[in-house]
Parts: sequence; C-alpha cells; structure tokens
Amino acid sequence: MTTALITGANKGIGFEIARRLGERGITAIVGARDEERGRAAAERLGQPYVRLDVTDPGSAQDAAKWIEQAHGGLDILVNNAGITVWQDDDRPSATSADVLRQVYEVNVFGVVTVTNAMLPLLRRSPAGRIVNMSSELGSIAMAIDPESPFWPFNLMAYNSSKAALNMITVSYAKELWDTPIKVNAANPGYCATDLNGHTGHRTAEQGAEIAVRLATLDGEGPSGAYLQDEGTLPW
Repeated sequence: MTTALITGANKGIGFEIARRLGERGITAIVGARDEERGRAAAERLGQPYVRLDVTDPGSAQDAAKWIEQAHGGLDILVNNAGITVWQDDDRPSATSADVLRQVYEVNVFGVVTVTNAMLPLLRRSPAGRIVNMSSELGSIAMAIDPESPFWPFNLMAYNSSKAALNMITVSYAKELWDTPIKVNAANPGYCATDLNGHTGHRTAEQGAEIAVRLATLDGEGPSGAYLQDEGTLPW
C-alpha cells in the first residue's frame, strides 16, 4: 500500500489532495495542527490523521515515528501547509522583519522541518515523491516583468517565501538526484481558499491536480522542476 502525508490537509487544497490520492487507493494521512479539525477532515475522507505542527521539530519527529509504527513507511510527502499575513499597507517598505518571520516559519522553515523528519522513511520507499506547494508569485522572472499579470502583486513576505521554497526544492532534488526520490514544486494557481478570503478564480479541486500528478509521477518524471497544469514555470 502506498502511503502519503499531506500537511495542512484539514481544508482547502490540502484536503482535496488527500481526497484525490485516496481515490487512487493511496493511504492519505491528514496532517494538521488542530486536532479537532484534523480528525474531522480525516473522518470525512476515511483516512488516518496525525497531529503535525510544521513549526515544531518535535511534532514532526513524533509524526514520523507514528507513521512508521502505524503504516510501516512513507512514499509521498506533500508540503502543503502555508500562510500569509495580510497588511493594511503591503508595500515592502511597510513590511517588518517580524511579518517575514511569521510567514517563513511555516512556508520555508516548516517545509525543511517536516522534510528532514520524513526523509528517513522516504529513502526506504522504492519511489519516494516530495511535492512542495509553491505559487506563481514565487517566480522572480514573472515578478520583475512589467508585462506579467503578477507585476502588481508585490507581497514581499509571501512572494519571497515561495521563491525561497523553490530553491529549497531544487536543493533537495540535487541531494537526492541519484536516488528514486523525486522532488518538485507545484503551482496550484489562484484558488479560492481561506488564505485569500476565497477570492481565487480556481477551485481547490483544480489546485490539487498538479500536486496529485507530481505525487504519482512514474520513474521517467522530472525532479527539481517548477510546474503547473500547463507545464513549466520560469524561476
């Protein structure tokens, strides 16, 4: 049985990723910090739940131990948990280092914390897959292009956290290049979720599609790539 862990899977895109993986016969473990919401989501999906606070190394290690004991290993990790901090004035010059720390704690450091905790299990999988949920707003090439539709969205904390996540993706992919593990960054697009007050024009179900595809890549699939439904994005 293939086993996956999806962080932040109690709602939104993470919930849909777990649902779609479950439909493929994969055990999709719902990772969530809030136990009540996490268990409720897992019950709706008919999947297991594990408490996981991505900002707490001890929580990540405990989750890895539980996964090994309960399921024998891990084949897929989807680092989906992410936040932003909304500001009345979102100019970079009005964005404090404290705001960056809050966002990076989940979007960057949390991914490293969970990935490092789960890697010993993933290394034992015959075909490990790591999917990091990025954003088109993390593309430096598009951010600096005045003709890009993303030019107006100069959200320093969130955008730079996703650009950092892209390099983290590449860094893990290089370390694991000669192993069966593939590591990729997924852009779900602008989906209607709690993160943006449900203003996105895409659904969470649509946003989950690219993550599911990368989580279930065959041996010929890419590693160290930045992908969306339509193909590769510029870094």
